Amino acid sequence: MEQLAAAAEEDNGEAMVIVACCGGGCEDCFKFFELAELLILIQEGSYEWQVHSSTVCNQKSNSLVYASTKNLDHHLQSKVETVLDSVKWDDKGLAVAIAQNVDTGAILMQGFANREAVATTISSRKATFYSRSRSTLWTKGETSSNFINVHDIFLDCDRDSIIYLGKPDGPTCHTGAETCYYTSVIDLLEDQQSRGDKFPLTTLNSLESTIAKRKGELEVPQTGKPSWTRRLLLDKKLLCSKIREEADELCRTLEENEDKSRTASEMGDVLYHSMVLLALKDGKMEDVLEILRHRFSQSGIEEKRSRKTQG
Repeated sequence: MEQLAAAAEEDNGEAMVIVACCGGGCEDCFKFFELAELLILIQEGSYEWQVHSSTVCNQKSNSLVYASTKNLDHHLQSKVETVLDSVKWDDKGLAVAIAQNVDTGAILMQGFANREAVATTISSRKATFYSRSRSTLWTKGETSSNFINVHDIFLDCDRDSIIYLGKPDGPTCHTGAETCYYTSVIDLLEDQQSRGDKFPLTTLNSLESTIAKRKGELEVPQTGKPSWTRRLLLDKKLLCSKIREEADELCRTLEENEDKSRTASEMGDVLYHSMVLLALKDGKMEDVLEILRHRFSQSGIEEKRSRKTQG
């Protein structure tokens, strides 16, 4: 960082670009401007550091670093202030701030944020809130190290609530739960005790949770009606044959020009059976979704080419 700052000073305070890629001068690295996935703003003394990171080529150390002086800092700050001015803060200068998992869509927690908290989140990319009881800023993870790494920030249509869309480093709730939302009102109304492990999951994650439950029951003798998921988990050959069979049926909906409802049905079969295999390999859909998210900034052709090179 010190070397970059010195280089910027030698450049008479004008913005400069330092390129760091895989070192091979590959074409992908030169395309980095177009493919950069994430902008991280880092305050370093009187300089504003902008770091773009992504796995654009075969190496994982690709990055572009812009070192510039206060001129850029003032320009960026002006943009930040304009955005913050558009937020409808309440009479205490606060707005509801919700943290959401960028990959699973899970709602992680809700707090309050003021101008400074949002500005800090923009610069640090760590979800930062305002504590009404302590009258101070606090960053989620500052004591537990379970930070929420913010990828984007959204304002609602009325501009009076905020979403921090990010990736948590660990459990979000102080209880150790993945999310602070695990008490089902329907369960309470039906006089069922809150288990602390029932989360507001999307359909995909609910299916994954059910498959994981069946896997955890494999050592217990089966009671009640037979479980197809259990049978698949116990028979790898059957599972693989079903994935191949369902994938072929999915392709035939295109080849034979079947309607979209049939395609959706076959896709559901492929997805379900593939998720059973994923569970057997101790994988999670969140891992898959994260991989897909990282590929957003890379063409499929380039990604497949990189696999061959790595292999």
